[in-house]
Amino acid sequence: MLLKIDTQGLYTCGNLNFEFSGTFPYIVNMAITIIKIVVPILLIIFGMLDLGKAVVASKEDEIKKGQQTFIKRVIAAVIVFFVIQIVQIVISFVSNKDPNVVNCFNCFVNADTEKGCIDLAGE
Repeated sequence: MLLKIDTQGLYTCGNLNFEFSGTFPYIVNMAITIIKIVVPILLIIFGMLDLGKAVVASKEDEIKKGQQTFIKRVIAAVIVFFVIQIVQIVISFVSNKDPNVVNCFNCFVNADTEKGCIDLAGE
């Protein structure tokens, strides 16, 4: 991940009168990236533990419960993993494709001056 935002600079997004430090989009971007990495890893670990316990127990009921728990965790992980894309779609519908709102969202998700963050020092 190449960071394209100066964390020491002041930014705004679109024509909004909201000024913020470059640290804020950086932190939001890092949190999103960590979630996208950690959720699948935790899914694999907990899924292996659940199914492993069920297999060791050698009971048909335990194996079915382990499978059901694993399926629920997969569904939750998919929802968490794609929440940013879902939010982006909702924002584009709600904002009526207003470039200011969409650019501001992209600024925080991507922490990129080319995708919405306007550098106030560059003006």
